[in-house]
Amino acid sequence: MPDMSSPKSTSKVSIDSAVDGSPFELVNAQGNPDILILCDHASAALPPTYGTLGLPATEFHRHIAYDIGCAEVVRALASHLNCPAILGRYSRLLVDLNRGPDDPTIVMKLSDGSVIPANADVDRFRDGEEFQSRIAHYHEPYHDAVDAQIKSALAQDHVPVIISIHSFTPFWRGQARQWHAGVLWDKDPRLAMPLLGALAGQEGLAVGDNEPYGGFLKGDTLYRHCTKRGLPHALLEIRQDLIDTERGQAEWADRLARVLPDLIAADGVREITHYGSRTDPT
Repeated sequence: MPDMSSPKSTSKVSIDSAVDGSPFELVNAQGNPDILILCDHASAALPPTYGTLGLPATEFHRHIAYDIGCAEVVRALASHLNCPAILGRYSRLLVDLNRGPDDPTIVMKLSDGSVIPANADVDRFRDGEEFQSRIAHYHEPYHDAVDAQIKSALAQDHVPVIISIHSFTPFWRGQARQWHAGVLWDKDPRLAMPLLGALAGQEGLAVGDNEPYGGFLKGDTLYRHCTKRGLPHALLEIRQDLIDTERGQAEWADRLARVLPDLIAADGVREITHYGSRTDPT
């Protein structure tokens, strides 16, 4: 989703390739199968063959390239909960893992005022070969990894609860955003509503209900892996200035580690129940 940039994060940013070339990072694969944490926009990295997509390197310190602070929160949270986590290893400017292949924004040509030169013709109608290459090499392997982790949990008779963690900028079009975090959801309230209540009940936290974005996008990660399967899930957005330092990342990982175990253990949560989607035809 297009957004305004914030001051430069203290998180480490690289536009180099992942060390092993894999388009995803799998953390703690053998951890507690009751919960799976996802981080679609964990990195600003690009494969070496793509250079900087024609952009100045400074653009990769912005929200347009990745969700600042999220990777560190996710890794720490997976450690606290002893559960698996899957993180995307390449920038959303290469291909957006939180979009379906039919979404016209899966390869962004213009993001928050920045034109991405190398993406100008990359879609199924013009440079279809490059488009399909990005899907095959970077998009599908991530989703295959998510699918495999879910199937592994189900094979062990565990219905996994999935939480996806993103971040948003503190300002949008010059206006300060009032929320510290937002819980995004579609029609399945089992994790989203208790998580919203647990966070909103903490002193000093303003938490949005489907703010600053809506949580119902057909074909996105949670639609693909959770809504269609009937798995409990929620997407948590954290304001990036709260997690752009090691201290902030640790605070949010600790906060979530305190509230999530009780939420996922509640009656009726870890069951397969189909709620459908607000995007379904009426």
